[in-house]
Amino acid sequence: MNTDVLIIGGGIAGLEAASIINKLGHKIILIEKEKQLGGHVALWDKLFPDFKKADYVIEQIQANIDNNITIYLSTQVVTITKLNKTFICKLNNSNTIESKTILITTGYDIFDARLKEEYGYGIFPNVITSVELETLFKNNKPILTSHGRTPDRVGFIHCVGSRDRKINNIYCSKVCCVTAVKQAIELKQKLPFVEAYCFYMDLRMYGLNFEEIYNESQEKYGVTFIRGRLSETSETHDGKLIIKVEDTLLGRPLRMTMDLLILMVGMIRSEGTKFLISELNLDTNSSNFINPTDEHLLPNNTNVKGVFVAGTATSPKSISDTIADARSAAFFIHQYLLNN
Repeated sequence: MNTDVLIIGGGIAGLEAASIINKLGHKIILIEKEKQLGGHVALWDKLFPDFKKADYVIEQIQANIDNNITIYLSTQVVTITKLNKTFICKLNNSNTIESKTILITTGYDIFDARLKEEYGYGIFPNVITSVELETLFKNNKPILTSHGRTPDRVGFIHCVGSRDRKINNIYCSKVCCVTAVKQAIELKQKLPFVEAYCFYMDLRMYGLNFEEIYNESQEKYGVTFIRGRLSETSETHDGKLIIKVEDTLLGRPLRMTMDLLILMVGMIRSEGTKFLISELNLDTNSSNFINPTDEHLLPNNTNVKGVFVAGTATSPKSISDTIADARSAAFFIHQYLLNN
């Protein structure tokens, strides 16, 4: 099969780029390793800062995907070789694609919270991740402890797998702070009498209206924010969690009892991105993501001519930033195909 563009990854970056490149008149094949399109966004319930349904965003993007775009699900690249100006890509479905360009939109993976043993994930059943909480919201499931009780006190632990030199993830995952605020509000809407605590390093409310929902979480919903890092989690005989936290504002240790702990897990380089970095000899940055040719002027170009990248394959991004990045990549690919 011959194509102008092979897009590897069917999340929102890949889909948005595909819709624009298609409108510009280029032939596209898009492959996705999962059984469905949408990437991580397909697993989320509501989005910050306006609490819009995640399904709505995916539906709007997919509405621009027409029959001219060939899509393969449950499909992965096995090998890639470059022959002159063409990339020869063998797939796990036994097909071979010859493409003039490649767009990498392989997204991110979630940090494995078990690597931070002091938090108790995988040890204590009442320690869950932000992804698992979001799944409960999306499926409209009740928020209960492992003993089937409605929690009275819930703690949100920020920066799990991010900004952590011990695990060599020194970067900020960018969206964890505001996700914690969003989820704390949703929790209070479902369980008005629950006590919700956010334990943070420092709050990064960088986006438009992010500061507003942070203020609303305190003023309207009574969410408590404590600047401090969790150092130890243990469990009582009845399944409650005892956490030890240093309050870095007051300079004193805290010992608190929680019914549930929510770990705000960050983004790490995906396995798909790791494979393509190795297969194509792509440059990486200090955080092991794909390094663009120029962060400011050529954010979607790589060191390999004809290979482009968009979305969180280069760094953690919000949904709006990812969509904007995909549109940028479509422009660079269009220019490349016109000139080559």
